[in-house]
Amino acid sequence: MNRAQALSFFAVSAIFCGQSDAHPLQAEPINHAYVFNFDQFNLPEDPDEHLVTGGLLLMAELNCTACHEVPKGWQERLKPKPAPDLSAVGSRLDEDTLWLMIRSPQHRKKGTQMPGLFAGEEGDDEKVEALVEYLASLKPEAPKMPAGDAERGKELYHKVGCVACHEPALDVRPPKVPADAEVEKPGNASVPIALADAYEFNALAAFLKNPLHTRPAGRMPDMRLSEQEASDLAAYLHTGRIAERATTRAALNIPKQGIEKGKALFSAMNCIACHQSGQSGHPRPIQTPTAGCLAEKQPTGTPRFDLNDLQKRALRLALAEIQKPAPQLTAQQQIDWQMSRLNCYACHDRDGKGGPEDPRAQYFGVNDPTAESLGELAHLPPNLDKVGRKLTRGWFEKILWGQNGSVRPYMDIRMPNFGQTQTEMLISAFNEADELDPPVKIDVSGLEKHHRAELGRKLLGATGLACVSCHGLKDRKSLGPPVIRLTHTVERLQPEYFKELLLNPQVTQPGTVMPPMFVGRKTADKDIESIWTYLREVDGQPLPEGLMSAADFELKPTDKPIIFRSFIEGVGTHAIGVGFPGGLNAAFDGKTSRWAIVWKGRFLDAMSNWQDRAMPPIKPLGTDIKEMPTTRERIFGGYRIGKDGIPTFLYRENGQQVEDTLKPAGDHFERTIKTNGKETKEVVSW
Repeated sequence: MNRAQALSFFAVSAIFCGQSDAHPLQAEPINHAYVFNFDQFNLPEDPDEHLVTGGLLLMAELNCTACHEVPKGWQERLKPKPAPDLSAVGSRLDEDTLWLMIRSPQHRKKGTQMPGLFAGEEGDDEKVEALVEYLASLKPEAPKMPAGDAERGKELYHKVGCVACHEPALDVRPPKVPADAEVEKPGNASVPIALADAYEFNALAAFLKNPLHTRPAGRMPDMRLSEQEASDLAAYLHTGRIAERATTRAALNIPKQGIEKGKALFSAMNCIACHQSGQSGHPRPIQTPTAGCLAEKQPTGTPRFDLNDLQKRALRLALAEIQKPAPQLTAQQQIDWQMSRLNCYACHDRDGKGGPEDPRAQYFGVNDPTAESLGELAHLPPNLDKVGRKLTRGWFEKILWGQNGSVRPYMDIRMPNFGQTQTEMLISAFNEADELDPPVKIDVSGLEKHHRAELGRKLLGATGLACVSCHGLKDRKSLGPPVIRLTHTVERLQPEYFKELLLNPQVTQPGTVMPPMFVGRKTADKDIESIWTYLREVDGQPLPEGLMSAADFELKPTDKPIIFRSFIEGVGTHAIGVGFPGGLNAAFDGKTSRWAIVWKGRFLDAMSNWQDRAMPPIKPLGTDIKEMPTTRERIFGGYRIGKDGIPTFLYRENGQQVEDTLKPAGDHFERTIKTNGKETKEVVSW
């Protein structure tokens, strides 16, 4: 057995000893550097003009430009991705694993994009040992994670979207596959995870909780896991784990080389071109890329990626291509490029490209049986056609790297977070590529007579257009299938797209189950604008008919204040009630420009305001009602609302401009009065 064979044998045996044949780590090995979208969209019979784009993708994803300079016009498109941060690698991997991975990456982790740097020349073993000693010393204390449950982790792995990229286990039957049917295996190779069982448990769970910390390039995205979920997944990936041993390393019995030597080699061998390790230094630039890395035999220090013939052909085409002027990419080409680099096509399709292959999609389930009537819309990630004119920038940010962007609670799969750096450019590119010419016209000013929330509420209700038959609102489910709730419509959708969708749903969103309710409707424009008005004011409006109960008339401040204009007992016909989360409330009299009453507990019941045309005064629902002092003559100037939702009332007194604000502070209010810019404070307690 030669050295390479020994390395391969020991690496493979270390990985798979103790793993069941059904485990994802038993995926069929890949014998070349694996770039998912290159393998998925390129074939040996493809013509050169198609394959060259795949070659450019390889050049970028294999980080060729981390070492090699390319012509200026190509630099932005081919910029390298940050490799894994090694500043805490000693807390994740033991010395034997590091030795195997450095000595021969493709033997330790089949399909890895990490190149080998050692060709078996004299002195290589000592260099590898020195690098191991240095990296093993980078060992800050790992965070303490909760104990994990492997069975729960197994369920999560096959439910939240891991199998879109990684290998499904053979002992997990997809939700809809009959018990007597054979489970179809993926046709596309899976992204390898062969180092997962080598990680120390706490380090693996912490990595799964926040992979962008260690892999800032986002190729392993944040799946929005809780700490417990991350630990459960880690437990599953550690099923049958046996600590690996680099037997060849032990046999060589290499003397200690010293951490400082390893640190110097980390820089000298240009590892710093890709990896962070906490040390300073600059990568060594190399000439414009040539075919040197594609040669059959390469000396120590030359990256060896174990490329297959198709990849070599594609890279040679790319090398020739970058000698030409770089083309100016259209917005759609920029989107396609970035979606290819991030592997968005594993879940989403756009312009007929991508989407999960059936053997992977069969694992995407729903948690609400009533959603099954929606077919693929219930469990598959949405098509991204027209998304640039569909979503607002704020909602794009929630979806791509923020929080609370999901509007499909019935869907098990989760939208990953690839990081703002990797995805922000997509927003403007989507906007440009999907712009409609001419745009749909919609008046959302709220100034027209038909811009009445009550009319929109009636249209949505059970005796109107019955939108509530499919769409829920706030905390209420729909009367039928659980289609997207309308609660965040105005925050989420651009108004022009909202109208475009309602006027012609099947053309705007092919495959939708939404019926064409407005086709041929003479009042369609006005009705759609009225519905938009209602949805914009939904926080202060009653629910549509079919979703409402008697309890819905009580206004309950939760995460922000509620401002409600009405006729309030003890205040008058120009009352403006302000209910704060936490149980403090106040009402301002717009006629006399003063805080009229404050009280504690429950806020207001709006039933008479919404249902009784006579509009009798509303009584505060709480206790400890306190009347505020009367004031001299003032001139009311309205109010403005701060980012925290708290209103500041404006009025003039004795010719001076006054700003008056109440803010809760425990069991009392702090009042800030600013007169011509001069600020005073007082406590309102009772």
